[in-house]
Amino acid sequence: MQKGTNVPVAAASVRIELGWQQGAGVPDVDASALLLSSGKVRSDGDLVFYNQPAHASGAVRHDGKNPQGGAVVDALSADLHRVEGDVDQIVVAASAEGGNFGQVSGLYVRVVDSAGGAELARFESTDATVETAFVLGELYRRQGGWKFRAVGQGYQSGLAGLATDFGISVDEPAPAPAAAPAPPAAPEPPRQAPTPPAQQQPSAPASPSAAPPEPVRLTKVTLTKEAPSVSLTKQGGTSGSLRVNLNWQVHKQFSGWGRKLGKAIAAHSDLDLDLCALFELTDGRKGVVQALGNAFGSLHQPPFIHLDGDDRTGAVSSGENLTVNLDHARDLRRILIFVTIYEGARSFASVNGTVTLQPQHGAPVEFSLDECTVASNVCALALITNEGGDLVVHREARYLVTQRGSSPQRTVDAAYGWGMQWTPGRK
Repeated sequence: MQKGTNVPVAAASVRIELGWQQGAGVPDVDASALLLSSGKVRSDGDLVFYNQPAHASGAVRHDGKNPQGGAVVDALSADLHRVEGDVDQIVVAASAEGGNFGQVSGLYVRVVDSAGGAELARFESTDATVETAFVLGELYRRQGGWKFRAVGQGYQSGLAGLATDFGISVDEPAPAPAAAPAPPAAPEPPRQAPTPPAQQQPSAPASPSAAPPEPVRLTKVTLTKEAPSVSLTKQGGTSGSLRVNLNWQVHKQFSGWGRKLGKAIAAHSDLDLDLCALFELTDGRKGVVQALGNAFGSLHQPPFIHLDGDDRTGAVSSGENLTVNLDHARDLRRILIFVTIYEGARSFASVNGTVTLQPQHGAPVEFSLDECTVASNVCALALITNEGGDLVVHREARYLVTQRGSSPQRTVDAAYGWGMQWTPGRK
């Protein structure tokens, strides 16, 4: 598609993929969507992105980021039949963190029929320079149906500037436009009608329920080999819940020793990865949270960790999830989050995973798994340690090899010195 052109979208449900090429000096890129009514959001909940991955209506979701060889794809999903009637436009945007889009090559957006996989629209952005945010396209209603338009409009103010332009209030100041500096942003203009004080007094007290909602948090933390740890406390994650999500994607291109294993993975549509956690409490108790043996844990009593269930899709809207109760952080000495292959493959070769830790009251922490180059069926993902009352997340991304006669759980235990006794279990 050329900039400004549009095509009809007949599918009831679509997947929206933003893709670009990886490389040295390429900033991190994130996809987002804004649900608009007459050009503006109705509330801050109409922004769907990494910190708000699902719209309240269930119509639009952020499905997450996956590496694909030398490229990366960040995906959104939209069930168009579930979009509320007063929403007439869904803006598809991208933002760059740590650089601008002039440093990003191969940037594109495409719309795919979720049911059949057919590509319905594709727009490639080729003229970016100093922009740090882009509106790449938009889905909009027209005569009872939906269309997609290629937009290609850039911003130099990042996601914060783009979001505030559509009416979102954020928890960090957006860069002021060059043409007209503005006072601190407020969602509505101040009301200063010349009313006598006696008439103002009855309307002055505000109902406690009328307190303005908290602004949207745009900050996030990406762990890398160079910066592998972060303090949850310093990021604001001191209470509430911590949601840990693992999503993955299986690729069908393989080479070398992994070709046969890769073909087996690609041919298997029921790849089953299990998210697990070894825990040690401050009172010395140790254990495991996992689907095997129905050891799903508990959120409000020891071990204060709960495994949501067992998923086989790898989607970020579901995927494998467990939750940690941060209100009991003082009771937690350490937690090792790991993943095993239960069935569907013998190795993590070609399984590209992304781990996201989302505190209820703090910035999300995310990282991608490295390419697996050994015959591994268990991967240590993250280690959370209590360091003087401060919970610190350490990126592990460590593939381990299970020896004959052992098990993935025993292998992780030995590598991290948990010292537990193991017996066979099943789902």
